[in-house]
Amino acid sequence: MLANLQKYRIVLGSNSPRRKELLAGLDLEFDVEVIPGIDESYPDTLPFEDIPLYIARKKAEAYLEKMSDNELLITADTIVATYDRVLGKPADRDEAIEILGYLSGHVHEVVTGVCLSTKKKTVSFSVASAVCFAKLEEEDIIYYVDKYRPFDKAGSYGIQEWIGYIGVEAINGSFYNVMGLPVQRLYQELKKF
Repeated sequence: MLANLQKYRIVLGSNSPRRKELLAGLDLEFDVEVIPGIDESYPDTLPFEDIPLYIARKKAEAYLEKMSDNELLITADTIVATYDRVLGKPADRDEAIEILGYLSGHVHEVVTGVCLSTKKKTVSFSVASAVCFAKLEEEDIIYYVDKYRPFDKAGSYGIQEWIGYIGVEAINGSFYNVMGLPVQRLYQELKKF
């Protein structure tokens, strides 16, 4: 599969265990390389749906000078947003509890931006999914935060974890996008790369 990529050494520029797992599900051989401390800030005026793509591109730019001619880099970023707020990774336990309380009983958007880069070519795209959360009991939120410690997750939750089992009523869009990598769309873009 994906014979067009055999000339490349594929590099995932992410430390996310979920992204590693999802990319491995495409039966690709790849290496993981992480540059720590990449600036993930964005202009305040940027519409929320453009934020993850902006950050995925910034991540790719950080790798560019170290890349070899035969490398294909995959970078990504995911955000959770409501009609009035972008919800990133929580700073601590209290913020995680507050964010999940805010999402409880509402629909939110999960947007992932992906950038595919070589020294000569860049293709980028984003995918959005709408997630409907049931009304969560405070004790359920506290249990989840204390047991699963979702401090590395946008929106303070992993859909593949316990909170997703009990809280997600419906998804309009890609489940895997909500996990952090829209692998169906990624596969289509890699076929054309």
